[in-house]
Amino acid sequence: MNLSSMRPLQPQTFPARGGLLRAKSGERVTVVGGGLAGCAAAVCLAERGVSVTLLERDSQLGGRVSGWTDTLSDGRSFEMERGFHAFFRQYYNLRDLIRRIDPPLSSLTPLIDYPLLGPGGRSESFAGLPQKPPMNLISLVMRTPTLGLRDMLDIPTGPALDMMAYREATTFETYDQMSAGEFLDNLSFPEDARQMLFDIFAHSFFNPQHEMSAAEMLKMFHFYFTGNPEGLVFDVLDGPFSTRLWDPMRRYLESLGVQIELDTEVEKLAHESGKWTTTHAAGDISSEGVVLAVTVPALQSILSRSPSVRHPEWDSKILSLDVTLPFAVWRLWYPNPSNSSRAPFAGTTGVGLLDNISLYHLFEDESETWAKETGGSVVELHAYAVPEDRTEEEIRSDLIQGLHALYPEYANVQPLDERFFVRQDCPAFRTGSFARRPTVQTPFPGLCLAGDFVRLPVPSALMEAAATSGLIAANELLAGWGIKGHAYKSVPVQGLLAGPKEASDWLAQGSRSLARLLR
Repeated sequence: MNLSSMRPLQPQTFPARGGLLRAKSGERVTVVGGGLAGCAAAVCLAERGVSVTLLERDSQLGGRVSGWTDTLSDGRSFEMERGFHAFFRQYYNLRDLIRRIDPPLSSLTPLIDYPLLGPGGRSESFAGLPQKPPMNLISLVMRTPTLGLRDMLDIPTGPALDMMAYREATTFETYDQMSAGEFLDNLSFPEDARQMLFDIFAHSFFNPQHEMSAAEMLKMFHFYFTGNPEGLVFDVLDGPFSTRLWDPMRRYLESLGVQIELDTEVEKLAHESGKWTTTHAAGDISSEGVVLAVTVPALQSILSRSPSVRHPEWDSKILSLDVTLPFAVWRLWYPNPSNSSRAPFAGTTGVGLLDNISLYHLFEDESETWAKETGGSVVELHAYAVPEDRTEEEIRSDLIQGLHALYPEYANVQPLDERFFVRQDCPAFRTGSFARRPTVQTPFPGLCLAGDFVRLPVPSALMEAAATSGLIAANELLAGWGIKGHAYKSVPVQGLLAGPKEASDWLAQGSRSLARLLR
């Protein structure tokens, strides 16, 4: 297949709007929420000379990627967090945020591979694939044992091409009312191929396939695969989030003059005569701007108690937001080592609720030290979208069966310690929800939203969406005061086949190539 005529994919840069380089009029902003979105907003504002107060209801920064200190039963302290997180290389704005505290990104360790594991010994690998689309995806499909050339001829060309033709307007107009599960059903992939190549991916956004918008899944597919020029593997943080990210981030924020108030839950907002009042248990804070960078339930709770922040159309958008199914994290400290062939991280499918297995002793310094001292291993199990009717006992039983099926070295071993929890605060991306999703901008001058639930002008997801939203929120406030904002980057905003000519050329070339291979 001749792909030389296709335009190369490159990251896109969106320059900051012009203006003053520093605030000169004493502008003040209250940022509510100390996760990635809130910290990104606080950094970008404070770097331009804005006076920032950052309020966080928990006792540490980090939000949904926070870390905290705990103690094992043997008395050793350790840093716990809310589950494994991957730092993909197209997380441009998150990486720029981390560069503020770690310029060479020395805390990020590249993985060579992250295998996908299924029942019966089935596996897929991302190692050695070409970096650039579409050859990365073509190479993966061509080498998988679960998908033959004749199977590919049975795949409907329309939906298959649309996977590489992401364009926000047309993709959401066509597919937002369809569920991700329905879309995958329409592709008619063999069951094993769908399970190994698509079910793992579709489940990774904490939303079940039967509820998640197919258009949202196609956006994610573009962001991670068909529109991503940085390759399919990712980096991991080489230490706990608390010590590698949040402790230095707090020091950096304080060096910029940001006033950080932890254990401070905001009750309501008030807007009068161009000023904002943010109320919490200890009093009021007055400012010219506010960034609400909180979870969906917290956002709805704050605004429900804020009668001066009312706008019928916007209110309906806020009320339409929801959280998806719970997720479960189970970290286990075992007295025995893992099999030497294991990868630090593996996605899993077809083994019940289990969605991935992370071996922390293979990439995180604290766990590595514990493993060397004890001869053991630190294993974390993660389930992304747990049915709400499952009890804790049922979740544990399901996860441990999946671990034993895939990593039998743990089947007859009792862990020395464990931490298990279930949370339900990740945003839902349900069918038909796109048009109602709020943006960073609000109807109220000086008020912006930030978080991975907001509708952004560029394709993004998860931690990168959170960081990007905070940056854009800061830029919006800065522009209102005539202050220069910060440039940001994105994968291309549309796919390789987003134009009619590209799609028709691809289809013609692909049909001829497959016909030759099948002769």
